[in-house]
Amino acid sequence: MKWIRPLDADIAESADLVGAKARGLVELHRLGLPVPAGFVVTTEACRAFLRDGHLPAGLGDELESAMALLEKATGRRFGGRPPLAVSVRSGASVSMPGMMDTILNLGLTAENTAALAAETDEAHFALESRLRFEHALRELHGCAIPNTPAEQLKLAVETVFASWRSPRARTYRELHAIDHDLGTAVIVQVMVFGNRNERSGTGVAFSRNPSTGEPTAFGEVLFAHQGEDVVAGTSATLPLDDLATRQPEVWKVLADALERAETHYRDAVYVEFTFEAGKLWLLQVRPGRFTGAAAVRVAVDLAGAGRIAREEAVLRVSPRNLDHARTPRIDPSADTVVLGRAIGACPGVATGRLATTTEAAIRMSSDGAVILVRPETSPNDMNGLAVAAGILTARGGPASHAAVVARAMNKPAVVGLGTLTVEDTNAAVTINGRALDEGTLITIDGSSGEVVLGRAPLLIGGADEYTEQLLGWADDLSGDHGTGRGAAERLDAARSALQRNLPR
Repeated sequence: MKWIRPLDADIAESADLVGAKARGLVELHRLGLPVPAGFVVTTEACRAFLRDGHLPAGLGDELESAMALLEKATGRRFGGRPPLAVSVRSGASVSMPGMMDTILNLGLTAENTAALAAETDEAHFALESRLRFEHALRELHGCAIPNTPAEQLKLAVETVFASWRSPRARTYRELHAIDHDLGTAVIVQVMVFGNRNERSGTGVAFSRNPSTGEPTAFGEVLFAHQGEDVVAGTSATLPLDDLATRQPEVWKVLADALERAETHYRDAVYVEFTFEAGKLWLLQVRPGRFTGAAAVRVAVDLAGAGRIAREEAVLRVSPRNLDHARTPRIDPSADTVVLGRAIGACPGVATGRLATTTEAAIRMSSDGAVILVRPETSPNDMNGLAVAAGILTARGGPASHAAVVARAMNKPAVVGLGTLTVEDTNAAVTINGRALDEGTLITIDGSSGEVVLGRAPLLIGGADEYTEQLLGWADDLSGDHGTGRGAAERLDAARSALQRNLPR
């Protein structure tokens, strides 16, 4: 195949061609972990589409052949009975969380939706899945939905390719210095229905706490929902621990997968998962990419366990991480007006005037710092997120769009403040019954989840035991024991010494 590669353990191509998400799925295959069958349409096909304005010659035939192989592997029929439905997701070579389009439940026609209902004895679930697909494709593409699943699949691939050039995706790339010409791969996989019943669900998990680096699985889960509900932040998620209580067998497989993936990557990892009727499937894995104190602790823990050398631990932590490790917090002894407490999604403190829309945040940011306050954020808020000093949302958890983007941008964020309402009509918010006009000065603490009125006094964190351990290694490696030098200078001296000695 020219434009398509099978999604299995034998893929040799780099992430430049098949995308980072597909490469992660290949690694999961090689570890023997459960991954839905599928294939990947390469970034070359995307670049051809963006250049010519249509799918490249031959891709339509390749899609038919690839779907035939999925039919053979699953014993199901695309557009027939028993029905085969697929997910269609983006997968660029550089992670761009939530910036491009996803289409789930593709392949459910009126006839085979009835067949799915009969097969699962879950009529409501089958109809909901079909309606989700139709709504998503109409919203994303803005045209009539083709009659046949094969044509729907072509349209879905075009839609994901086209989303590479969406304003939100362009803004994200500009903020993170990502080349606009890379394009995205498209991953097509057998659909796993997290919304099937109460023994089904979806979630995200880190092998360690992304705020502290503590070696305990951390994340969130939604029962009887699909993955887009977690990221959108529109549903109240539950702590990952609830999975162990309600679905212990699923939890056992997930915990084993996190351990094996962390050992393989020699780093903390992040995974997305769905489970259907008590069976777990992994949909994504990547290194955790922690910052600040969490990055320091993970590097020190991994070196202490012998998974990485001390030299690598020192190279993994940047001076900027040390600066972030001294993250300020609101002084708990100060006399402040606490408006509410929720989930601290990204450490740090931000003070600014509250803005209730992206447009208001952009306008107000020219006169000083702003806090973007939304019911939940979406990719359409990227420009507002870019100018905001901090983020506050009424809904969502640690893996919601707001939380993920905040961590990527190293901006303080508090999410899931259930007592927060945002009034779009008069640009005001209410927190715990207290009305605040747009422009009111507030402070948020992305560690404690605290939201206070006005500017709050701060406490600056000092070096903890993990930072001191890392700096001790740095001093040994540089031969300079830090007399009269700051932490960042000590680390930088060791990193420079190590890099000079790297093989050329």
